[in-house]
Amino acid sequence: MFKGLGDIGNIMKQAQEMGGKMQHLNEELKTKRVIGSAGAGMVEVEANGLGEAIAVRIDATLIEKQDRELLEDLLPAAINSAREKAQALHAEQMQSLTGGINLPGMSELLGGLGGDSPT
Repeated sequence: MFKGLGDIGNIMKQAQEMGGKMQHLNEELKTKRVIGSAGAGMVEVEANGLGEAIAVRIDATLIEKQDRELLEDLLPAAINSAREKAQALHAEQMQSLTGGINLPGMSELLGGLGGDSPT
């Protein structure tokens, strides 16, 4: 009769452990760095493993040209490139956390348990 309660307790314990692992993973991802670029490297965006922008570097020749429209095109492209690389890094780390098991929706579920969004 109470066997089901033991199973629920076990599941809750595992969920708490996974939440702790996710929190640790997110802290680790904050220390990782990726670089997204656009315009053959004329604009670079450095982001952490969570996809948060850390720094932006703009080639001096781009500024000298005073081409606002080009700069406005290259910045979002570089930001998106950095975000995609951060997402790939996050997915790679999630694979190691889940033991290589690729379960649909697992990343989103575990991201919610860790308290931080993966993107």
